[in-house]
Amino acid sequence: MIISGVEGYFPLDFKRTKLRAATQAENDEIRNAVSSLANSSPSRMPSFLAALALSLLAGCAVGPDFKKPAAPAVKDYTANSLTTTVASDNVAGGEAQRFVKGSDISGDWWTLFHSKVLNDLIDQSLKNNSDLKAAQAALSEARENVLAQRGAFFPSVTGGFSASRQKASELLAPVPNYPVVPNEFQYDLFTPQVSVSYAPDVFGLNRRTMESLEAQEQAVRFQMIATYTTLTSNVVVTAIQEASIETQIEATRQIIDIDTKMLQILKYQLAKGYASGLDVAAQESQLAQIAATLPPLLKQSAQLHDLLAVLTGRFPSQALAEKFDLASLQLPEDLPVSVPSELVAQRPDVRQAEANMHAASAQIGVAIANRLPNIELTANAGSTALAIDQVFTSGTGFWGLGAAITAPIFEGGTLLHQERAARAAYVQAAQQYRSTVLTAFQNVADTLAALEQDADGLKAAATATDAAKVTLDLSRRQLQDGYASYLSLLGAEQAYQQARINLVQAQANRYADTAALFQALGGGWWHRAELAEDKHEK
Repeated sequence: MIISGVEGYFPLDFKRTKLRAATQAENDEIRNAVSSLANSSPSRMPSFLAALALSLLAGCAVGPDFKKPAAPAVKDYTANSLTTTVASDNVAGGEAQRFVKGSDISGDWWTLFHSKVLNDLIDQSLKNNSDLKAAQAALSEARENVLAQRGAFFPSVTGGFSASRQKASELLAPVPNYPVVPNEFQYDLFTPQVSVSYAPDVFGLNRRTMESLEAQEQAVRFQMIATYTTLTSNVVVTAIQEASIETQIEATRQIIDIDTKMLQILKYQLAKGYASGLDVAAQESQLAQIAATLPPLLKQSAQLHDLLAVLTGRFPSQALAEKFDLASLQLPEDLPVSVPSELVAQRPDVRQAEANMHAASAQIGVAIANRLPNIELTANAGSTALAIDQVFTSGTGFWGLGAAITAPIFEGGTLLHQERAARAAYVQAAQQYRSTVLTAFQNVADTLAALEQDADGLKAAATATDAAKVTLDLSRRQLQDGYASYLSLLGAEQAYQQARINLVQAQANRYADTAALFQALGGGWWHRAELAEDKHEK
C-alpha cells in the first residue's frame, strides 16, 4: 500500500537491502511496542520512541535490488561443430590449429607467437600508451568518487570561532555589561562552537547512491580493461599488417620491373616488325595498372608505421627501426575456446554493460527516495564570552539539539517524471546489455569461421604459389635450352610474384585471425594481477 501525494509518497512496504535491513528481532520489538501503545502508561512512551528511532536508523532501501543477469543458455558459438583447420606444408603460418573447448586463455597470449620484437612492442605500449593511462586515471577518479560518497553515512562535524565588537542601541534593552557598567553600550563577543549534523538514511537514498557509484566505478574499470585488450590486439594486428605490406611492396616492385622489361622487349620487336602496336599498348596498360597499386601500398605502410609508433607512446618520427617479417612468427597450434556461459564473465565490454545496468537499477531507488521524507538531526555546543580569557569559563557555555523532517509536496511533477525516466533508463541499459552479449557471441563466431576459411585460403594460395614457382623454373630451363622466349620467362616471373602477394595476404589473415580470437574471448585479463584485482572489493 502506498500513501501518495502530488510529488512525494510514503510506501508502507519497502524492499529491504541485505546490507542494512532491520533485523526480525527489531521488527518484532517495534510491532510489540505499537500494539501495546494504546494500553501503555505515559512513562512507557520513551521506550516506544526508542524503538521507532531504532527502526529509522536501521532503515530501508527503496527501489529494486539488482540481480546479475544469467548467462545465455547456449552450448556452442556456431551452428556447425568446430574441426581442426587444414594445414599447409612448408609455409609460414600453415600449421593446423586445433580448437580446445573449455581451455583457459593466457594473460600474455601474444607470447605464443614467439617473437621477441612483438613482445617488446607490447611491453612498450602497456608502459607508454596514453589512452591506457587515461583509462587508468578515469578509474582512479571513479574510485575516489565512491570513497567520497561514503562520507554521507557519517555525521558532519564542523568547528567555528567568531569574534565581534558591537554597539547596542541606547534606547533598547541593557547591554551584556549592564548593570556592572551601566553606560557602556559597546562590547566584545567571542564564540567558539562545534556543530554536528546527521541525516539518517531512512529510505536508502545514500545507499542507493553509493550502489550506483560503485557500479559506475565497475563500468569504468571494465572500460579500462577493454582499452587494455584492444591495445594489445591492435599492436599485434598492426605489426602483422605492416610485415605483410612490406612483402607486398617488394613483390609489387619486382612485378613492375618485370613488366618494364617486357615493354622494352615488345618495343624492340615492334621496331623490327615482330610485334604489333596492339601488343605494345596492352603491355603499357598492364604496366600502368600494376604501377598504380604501389602508391596505396606505400601509403598504407607509412600509416601502419605511424600507428604502431603512436600505440607504443611515441611520435611517428620516433618509431623503432627494427622490423620483423611474418616468417619469424610461430602460429599457435592449440587455440582455447571458452565455454559460452563463461564468455559474459570474460568480455570486458559485457561486464561494463552489466555494471551500467546495475547503476541504472540503483538510480531507480535514488529517484524513489527523493520523493520520500528526509530527516536531519542537528546539535551544537560552545561558549560565548565578553573576553577571550573568559571563554569556556563557568556560565559561558551553551548547547542545542534539533531535528527536522522535510517532505516534497509539490514540485510540478519533476520528481515523478525523474523516477519514470530512471525506470526507462534501466530498460535501455538492459537492452544495451543484451545487444553487447549478442555482439560478443557474434565476434567469437565470426572469428572461428574466419580461422577455418582463411586456413583453406592459405592452402589454396600456397598451392598456387608452388604451381607458379614450378612454371617459373620450367620457363628458365626452356629458355636455356632455346625452347622458350624471354617474354614467356618474364610472364612466368610476373605470375609468381603475384602469387607471392596472394600468399602473404593469406598468411597475414591467419595470424590476425588468431589474435582476433584471443581478443574476442576476453584477452585473458583475469590472469593479469594489475587488472584482476578489484580494489573496491578489497
